[in-house]
Amino acid sequence: MSLLEALILGVIQGLTEFLPVSSSGHLELGKFLLGDNSMPRESMMFTVVLHFATALSTLLVFRKEVASILMGLLEFRNNEPFQFSLKILLSMIPAGLVGFFYSEQLERLFDKQILLVGLMLLVTGLLLFVADRSRDTDKDVSFIHALVLGLAQAIAILPGISRSGATISTAVLLGIDRTKAASFSFLMVIPLILGKITKDLLDGALALKDDQLLILMGGFTAAFLTGIVACKWMISLVQKAQLKYFAYYCFVVGTLAIFADLAS
Repeated sequence: MSLLEALILGVIQGLTEFLPVSSSGHLELGKFLLGDNSMPRESMMFTVVLHFATALSTLLVFRKEVASILMGLLEFRNNEPFQFSLKILLSMIPAGLVGFFYSEQLERLFDKQILLVGLMLLVTGLLLFVADRSRDTDKDVSFIHALVLGLAQAIAILPGISRSGATISTAVLLGIDRTKAASFSFLMVIPLILGKITKDLLDGALALKDDQLLILMGGFTAAFLTGIVACKWMISLVQKAQLKYFAYYCFVVGTLAIFADLAS
């Protein structure tokens, strides 16, 4: 992979992590179109680094909310910040279990599985289309909601299922306020990404070769800067109930991906 390709993939990750069109799916499509021949483990490492970059984008955009969550945990009092912190922790359990027990199987899903990406993009599009029609959205996130959103996030590990699309759409269908749905969706993924990075560092899975450092840094920087813009943009779009346009996009790209895989 060249530096230019890493920058392109970084921009793709930064945009699609927050827009409901599947960042992992678009990264696989981008690698496919750029002719990336990385081994599955190296490809997965690059994907994890880019997700770490967008996690830092989320921390920057939601720095006040993150500070409130940390204070809630440290104060350990049964108040709103503490309960919100517990809901974030509860939401990460399903995806954390899937990642812990099925990490090797997941790595194989990030090895140019273009047909799978196309099919899952169609599923994402359908979910967004249905959620866009929901209008009764004024609830807070409950503990039951947090667990359901965690299950949606676990399913969204599949490349092609948009994590933000799945969690925000599920939240909207549960009647949760759209702004709160977007904020919770973006915040709930941070512990998972940081946990994944920590685990890989301890396991030695992120050991870098000299020729990889510049490429990873380039992709990281592009994803981080683009992610800041996309995160703020997505919050505005969710508030205006414009998910259906992303549904149409997923239908088109998913269909093209399926035909591209069948033709290759």
